[in-house]
Amino acid sequence: MPTEQITIATARGYDLAGALEMPTGLVRGAAVFAHCFTCTKQSKAAVEVTRALARQGIATLRFDFTGLGGSGGDFGRAGFASDIEDLVASADHLCTRFGGPILMIGHSLGGAAVLAAADMIGHDRIAGVATIGAPSDVPHVLGNINGDLAAIERDGQGEVTIGGRAFHLSREFLDRTRAIDLPEVVGRLRLPILIAHSPTDQIVGIENASALYEAARHPKSFISLGEADHLLTRADDAHFIADIIAAWGARYLPMKADWPHPETGVVVCTGHGKFGTEVHTPSHRFVADEPRGHGGDDTGPTPYDLLNAALGTCTAMTMKMYADRKGLPFEGARVAVTHERDCDHCEEDDAKVQALHREITLLGDDLTAEQRDRLIEIADKCPVHRTLEGTLHIHTTRGE
Repeated sequence: MPTEQITIATARGYDLAGALEMPTGLVRGAAVFAHCFTCTKQSKAAVEVTRALARQGIATLRFDFTGLGGSGGDFGRAGFASDIEDLVASADHLCTRFGGPILMIGHSLGGAAVLAAADMIGHDRIAGVATIGAPSDVPHVLGNINGDLAAIERDGQGEVTIGGRAFHLSREFLDRTRAIDLPEVVGRLRLPILIAHSPTDQIVGIENASALYEAARHPKSFISLGEADHLLTRADDAHFIADIIAAWGARYLPMKADWPHPETGVVVCTGHGKFGTEVHTPSHRFVADEPRGHGGDDTGPTPYDLLNAALGTCTAMTMKMYADRKGLPFEGARVAVTHERDCDHCEEDDAKVQALHREITLLGDDLTAEQRDRLIEIADKCPVHRTLEGTLHIHTTRGE
């Protein structure tokens, strides 16, 4: 997916480092993703979920909290309140760029942070909040800290380890982390909330999801993540919850007013990335792209894939229509189409002659040889085949 490296200014005078995952097609909405405690925007869950959401048309920002990864500031003095301030700044950035309202998504302690931040940001700019493995008791994260917390409270600061990494923490960090009553905050929200949690989570127990769900007001939803671990280390788990969030969020995200909705024909709009292009028919929408080997992001079929598919699908439909009308024991067809320069005609005056090669495999053991021959003849009568082999003119006009 196209990834933009961005910086977000904070009121405290330093910048947050962010990565904005953009859809290759048009943007249907935006979201901010908050990573887990002491993780960074490069954590597996952050990368997989944000990119999966971008594939669903949702521009998604992941960023490093204060003092982590590439962001400025002092993690040891930040605490949970600072995470909330970082999310407010990030949400402001997205709302300014995309017009809002946006989705707020958080993993682990980041899930608790997005709930608290949504309460501060305001309902007019937040479309919904989704949490993944979030704690209901924010101070519980202090139990994951190896160090003498009592000494830090006495002396004002001290060294600890979290997840095997060394950090310098202050008394302020402990105080600010203990100060939040998350269920009370959640009870004030009047926003759609999606709570996702694994019943086998060994770090943040499933009872945390129950407490958050009980505190939340409707519309609220719960999704069980089955056998997923807390950090979503399996890509399949991250993709699953991203797809769920995208489908859930579509109900609340505003579709862009300028999206084309053709009554007939096809409308194509330039998207993001090098070649990403949005294709709209009267009832469908999808992305066309180029392979990575050609500089694209490989998020959709290529233009020639679509050309080959037009001939192949029309061929299969035409044969089936004929077989149904004649009552033939036809069980379907497999049509393989490839495109290349037609070297059999390279010596002709127009050396740009090209060819589509079509291989048709007829299914149905009871078809007679005569019926098979007739179906192959019918394949050549499909409308797309006739269009391609006929005299085709392309008339271009300049739109306003």
